[in-house]
Amino acid sequence: TMDKKTIKIGELNVTVVKGNGKPKGAAILCHGFGAGGDDLVGIAEEMAAADKKFADVAFLFPAAPLELDPEDDSRAWWMIDLEQIQDLVEKGEFRDLKSECPVELSECSEQIKEVIWYVHEKMGIDHSKIVLGGFSQGAMLTTDVALNYELPLAALIIWSGALICEDKWQAAAEKVKFPVFQSHGTMDPLLPFDNAVDLCNLLTDADLDVDFNEFDGPHTIAESGFMGAMKLMRKVLRL
Repeated sequence: TMDKKTIKIGELNVTVVKGNGKPKGAAILCHGFGAGGDDLVGIAEEMAAADKKFADVAFLFPAAPLELDPEDDSRAWWMIDLEQIQDLVEKGEFRDLKSECPVELSECSEQIKEVIWYVHEKMGIDHSKIVLGGFSQGAMLTTDVALNYELPLAALIIWSGALICEDKWQAAAEKVKFPVFQSHGTMDPLLPFDNAVDLCNLLTDADLDVDFNEFDGPHTIAESGFMGAMKLMRKVLRL
């Protein structure tokens, strides 16, 4: 069984799920826009149930700081105008979003860096054994952090993410070296598949090793996305 508790790291409430022994590595996974703070927490138990070696991983799930609706604990890392995005998608102008860099992104990135610091300093896990990842807006955030982090991390998991801050990410990607697992639905109505391909190409052009998984489906983490992430974690954390 995995032990679960919620702690405060900097400004963020973070749910930590781990087995009893000393962790062999850690995964910091960030939820998407409009989800509850515990949206991805079940992933830890699911992975450990699918392969007991995952009980050796410490999973950390930060809850985003912005509260959209206290009734159903719907949260966000930064505000998104979903109607504006839909409008751009329908007009075929989604490329405009690739150059957008939300002003709150740098502050959110610092908060995730504090979580990485905690994992390293307080849990005694080397940076080379820390996997970063997320779903949707959480994937955009962790992509930004991983590309701009000063020490090499283990890997990056991008579930249904998107390319934003194109110029900044392009320059940063040239300086880092870690494997990436990326999955995206071909029928994603929120973040178009083409944009995900652009992100994959940007990372691949920078010489990062990207395992890209496309699935016939909407904006979600598909079974293949779940399995692909496990495969990558097994490899980089030597489970």
